[in-house]
Amino acid sequence: MEKVYLDSAATTQMRDEVIDRMITVMRENYGNPSSTHSYGRSSKSLIENARKTVAGFLNVSASEIVFTSGGTEADNLALNSAVRDLDVRRIITSPIEHHAVLYTVNQLRECFDVEIVHVKITKTGEVDLDHLNELLQDTTKKTLVSLMHVNNEVGNILDINKVGGLCKANKALFQCDTVQSVGHFNLDFGSIPVDFTAVSAHKFHGPKGVGFAFVRKHSGLKPLIFGGEQERGHRAGTESVHNIVGLEEALKLAHRDMDEEREYITSLKSYFIQRLEDEIPGIKFNGNSKDLEKSTYTLINVCLPVSAEKALMLLFQLDLKGIACSKGSACQSGSDKGSHVLSAFLEEEDLKKPSIRFSFSRYNTMAEIDYVIETLKEFIDK
Repeated sequence: MEKVYLDSAATTQMRDEVIDRMITVMRENYGNPSSTHSYGRSSKSLIENARKTVAGFLNVSASEIVFTSGGTEADNLALNSAVRDLDVRRIITSPIEHHAVLYTVNQLRECFDVEIVHVKITKTGEVDLDHLNELLQDTTKKTLVSLMHVNNEVGNILDINKVGGLCKANKALFQCDTVQSVGHFNLDFGSIPVDFTAVSAHKFHGPKGVGFAFVRKHSGLKPLIFGGEQERGHRAGTESVHNIVGLEEALKLAHRDMDEEREYITSLKSYFIQRLEDEIPGIKFNGNSKDLEKSTYTLINVCLPVSAEKALMLLFQLDLKGIACSKGSACQSGSDKGSHVLSAFLEEEDLKKPSIRFSFSRYNTMAEIDYVIETLKEFIDK
């Protein structure tokens, strides 16, 4: 049986160079970074070097990088602290955000009576920036906007420079989930007007369980986790040195190879789109995922022309054929709920049909694309 992994938006395969570097650190740098002896100082040095490396790629100060357990914690850190410590009483977000944002803002509404407002979504799954501007002007409450850069299900790219400009003009804070974009796009947070971002290493061939928050200097953000004074007091707990170094190595390699990988993965996506259109009449592309200018090069989301009965068996049949892909985001696996992202803008008729996200990486091949196409054709023609 063929084995084809097309679910890199959920998590990526770790690069061998990352694994090798982490193993070396686990063997040789096992001291607690908070210890003052040479073992501790060695570990602390690795963390601070990693922080400088990350900051350099994003054109920010090392003091603005806070290592976390991943993107979810980074989102929670910014949103909770903004309400608790920065006097934010109103949050503007969208119905197509990751649940790390949506569930957190709902909790903030229940616990702190924060006003939650959803910006409109267009028929192609884009944030309506005109409506966002109206919402920003229609309040006297201190406001934070939380919108993701690259949507994790359909791949639509948000103009974060424009959103940041609107926020700045209206004296609102801007928190952006960049989990699907850091490591794939060259982002300059030194010039992009954003206050907080969330990043996760396992989305760019690094380890799971580590990420970071970018926190704009002098923001006033305070910790979500209390205990020791690690991460300059922003995040207590003994640091996972090998994971942080793994994140650093993965980001180094991602930036070193970014142009080459983008060209290669874009060619895979273009080929997949062409073959889908040629071989499967009636197929639709959700959001802007077919548009190489308006969506990330790393994924597509397609609506297949099959009955609701067949839809129930699709992912199971693909898995039997060794093909890994996703019905929605990986955080929904095990749930029979439909995609909240697609539900926000698709027509009712298309919501009854199966929509699948295929996401690519440097490890995929044209031959794998051909195999997936033939498997889909076989399933649809049965």
